[in-house]
Amino acid sequence: QVQLVESGGGLVQAGGSLTLSCTVSGRTYGNYAMAWFRQPLGKEREFVAGINRISTYTQYADSVKGRFTISKEDATNTAFLLMTTLKAEDTGVYYCAANQLPGTPRTMVKDYETWGQGTQVTVSS
Repeated sequence: QVQLVESGGGLVQAGGSLTLSCTVSGRTYGNYAMAWFRQPLGKEREFVAGINRISTYTQYADSVKGRFTISKEDATNTAFLLMTTLKAEDTGVYYCAANQLPGTPRTMVKDYETWGQGTQVTVSS
């Protein structure tokens, strides 16, 4: 059984920064492609950023390009999401997701079989 453990959410003022982390634990084997999704209150879960299994390719939603950076420490299967210049519209529950699909990181919820518990990010304006 593989689990994802997230940390790093919280309350921050607009313009500030936060870093989220997510570690794959349990019966792991090999490297994982990892991604961050977010779900604003009352809305659907949406893709934010993803990184492929060998950490050579990253992908971002247009709304966060230039402000968010995803990275991964392959030795520990830990992904990080550095969020800068935060805006009120970045508020939501952030979920980490993982799969072992090859190629570029997937951007759809259905392509990930393992999810973290979610961490709240609130940006005050």
